[in-house]
Amino acid sequence: PIDNIAYKDFVSFTGPTSVKGLSILSWQYTKYDQDPDQWLWIPSLKKIRKVSVAQGDDSFMGSDFTTEEITTRRFEDETYKLIREEKFKGYTAEFDGKTYKQGADCYVVEARPKRSPWYYSKRIVWIEKATGGDIYQEVYDTEGRKFKTILKDYEIMLVNGKEYSTQMLLEGKDLRTNHKTVIEFKDIKFDQGLEEHDFSEKVIERAKW
Repeated sequence: PIDNIAYKDFVSFTGPTSVKGLSILSWQYTKYDQDPDQWLWIPSLKKIRKVSVAQGDDSFMGSDFTTEEITTRRFEDETYKLIREEKFKGYTAEFDGKTYKQGADCYVVEARPKRSPWYYSKRIVWIEKATGGDIYQEVYDTEGRKFKTILKDYEIMLVNGKEYSTQMLLEGKDLRTNHKTVIEFKDIKFDQGLEEHDFSEKVIERAKW
């Protein structure tokens, strides 16, 4: 048995039809030198595929996010430097025209990947003090050019007397193509009685959507 599990994560898509049933299972470990395990269930092929950390720079399902940005990046994968503290100027999302997090008190951090070579040289990240969420980031390529921005909206949800910092929205924009990808999270529920055995390969194979 593995006793150094940090957490397990399971994502399954119920729609649209083109991705219905697609599932991703991740196991993250507490040992800094142990890469996470990740499995992808492809319903059309009825098989599980192990995903390598080296594939973290691949596009996630054809979106403007990489696999690493969605599922696999860990704190230990980068080095960090605090640049300053400031109020976030706000970001106007293109998909709904709403300005997010304007005036939020933030730490501004420079994050550099330990993996080299890698698809980015650094990220400049605005971390909201109130939620601990990385609400905005600028991503720079290996030549030092900004090529992507990512907005994340967080809210504090109160459930049974507990506070959960909850991600509600992602908007990623590729500045080279002006293409963007938006992910919204709705109908969020906590404390649903899930057990550890619910996060296994057998479970994702049996999932019916």
